[in-house]
Amino acid sequence: MMYPFFFDPTFMLLIPAMLLAFWAQMKVKSSFARFSRVASRRGVTGAEAARALLDRQGLSDVPVRRVAGNLSDHYDPRDRTLHLSDSVYASTSIAAIGVAAHEVGHAVQHLQSYAPLKIRNAIVPVVNIGSGLAFPLFFIGLLMRTPMLMDLGILFFLGVIVFHLVTLPTEFDASARALRLLSDTQILGGDEIGGARSVLNAAALTYVAASVMAVAQLLRLVLLRGMVGGRND
Repeated sequence: MMYPFFFDPTFMLLIPAMLLAFWAQMKVKSSFARFSRVASRRGVTGAEAARALLDRQGLSDVPVRRVAGNLSDHYDPRDRTLHLSDSVYASTSIAAIGVAAHEVGHAVQHLQSYAPLKIRNAIVPVVNIGSGLAFPLFFIGLLMRTPMLMDLGILFFLGVIVFHLVTLPTEFDASARALRLLSDTQILGGDEIGGARSVLNAAALTYVAASVMAVAQLLRLVLLRGMVGGRND
């Protein structure tokens, strides 16, 4: 018996991953909110901390710019610009400084040609196209009982899995670099580092949850493909 694509027994595989993703989002929000209320003793803002850390790493040519949104912070390797959100840029909180330092970690990775970051940046365009095609192709193949289209959809989705696999070490390494930089420069005191670590660890969980969800989705596709089998019925 064939089941509709979005309503079948294999959907149960996604429930644990969805719960993990929900928990990770709640944790990062609560951790950031908690340490956003704790001002750093030195009173530097996220932007000032980022600027100081970048300059220390020989990245004085990397600008620090404000970007709209909440936790929309990112380093853009295309124009070598570090973007900090409204809740980080002008804040003197431990959370803001931790997030700013994390983005500096990505800038340093770029400078040092950190392999996982290079791979992630290289495959982003392909993954964006593949992720957009994977489910439509698989869905059409499932409805038409055409294994070749389903296999093609799975192949495209494998690119998403690779993206997640290189994202995990990239994000964990950026956080580790951030904590070392903050400690070495004493922008945060020893007792304040723990707060920054809590925020960054919570953020890392969201990437873990996204990876688990992607793997669960892949397993679901493979199981649905098995229902169709190797024949065009």
